[in-house]
Amino acid sequence: MAWTRDQMAERAAQELRDGFYVNLGIGIPTLVSNYIPAGMSVQLQSENGMLGFGPFPYEGEEDPDLINAGKQTVTEILTTSYFSSADSFAMIRGGHIDLSILGAMQVAENGDLANWMIPGKMVKGMGGAMDLVAGVKKVVVVMEHSAKNEPKLLKHCTLPLTGAGVVDMVITDLGVFAIDKKGGGGMTLIELAPGATLDEVRNKTEASYRTSNAL
Repeated sequence: MAWTRDQMAERAAQELRDGFYVNLGIGIPTLVSNYIPAGMSVQLQSENGMLGFGPFPYEGEEDPDLINAGKQTVTEILTTSYFSSADSFAMIRGGHIDLSILGAMQVAENGDLANWMIPGKMVKGMGGAMDLVAGVKKVVVVMEHSAKNEPKLLKHCTLPLTGAGVVDMVITDLGVFAIDKKGGGGMTLIELAPGATLDEVRNKTEASYRTSNAL
């Protein structure tokens, strides 16, 4: 059995550390807010100027004024603060965000990321992804391993890049890949989803990668 979207988000939450400032992208990454370990202090930062928010509200308790970058309603916590979008991006561009967890359409074996547009398809804009991958200290991508039976882990991205050599880790429904983007060591499969097999991963991956000895 491959990981569900919630299980992928729960695995991504293992990359959080106490005291981190974290930005969650649209899609599966937003679910990570539901899996912050008990007792851990993590400040979630949204491009729209909200710093410090909790899990999604229960039905009937939504506040339409409290939303994340994906326009989903969120909850306040004791440390929540608000400021302009300009200040929010100053935090991102100034290197003050420890971790960004993003979705993607493609990731290359060298850490290139494509997640902002598909040529010929209408898009509202690139969002904050280009700033995030250039400014944060660590980038984790959470995505389905393939789309319409086409691999999303590639030798080279075929879609327009969001950033070159920016991804540190990829979590898919089949497993976890670490990328040595600075040392040039490429991609390594370090964890398998329960029920997934090495053969299944190999058959659904175009990118070259090594397999951890632990597997």
